[in-house]
Amino acid sequence: MLLRTKLFALAISLVLAAVPAGAESAYLADIDDLPLAGGLVEDPAARVVFDKPAGRIVEAVARGPVTADAVRGFYAQTLPALGWQAAPGGTWVRGEEQLKIEIGPAGPPVAVRFSIAPRDQ
Repeated sequence: MLLRTKLFALAISLVLAAVPAGAESAYLADIDDLPLAGGLVEDPAARVVFDKPAGRIVEAVARGPVTADAVRGFYAQTLPALGWQAAPGGTWVRGEEQLKIEIGPAGPPVAVRFSIAPRDQ
């Protein structure tokens, strides 16, 4: 348990180090351990959350004056530090959950859709 706590603290430190000095770090409202890439703002009207016996389903949308490449780069660097592993089909997996991040249009501005669901078995 102590090792897990230390690893979590290290992951958070790495994420915070990836944020430029003076930048405010924001997180999705319903996915409190998934940071928003710089320049993105969550759309509160697009939030959907379901808790099921098999796991949670969360959908969120964020938009901002950034490029799709900047968003991809941010999550490619940040997600592994938070325990997510890249999987086929543009998804990420962690434990029993899978995360899909859809980015479009190429922007700026860009819209990003986040979906968390129970992992396909």
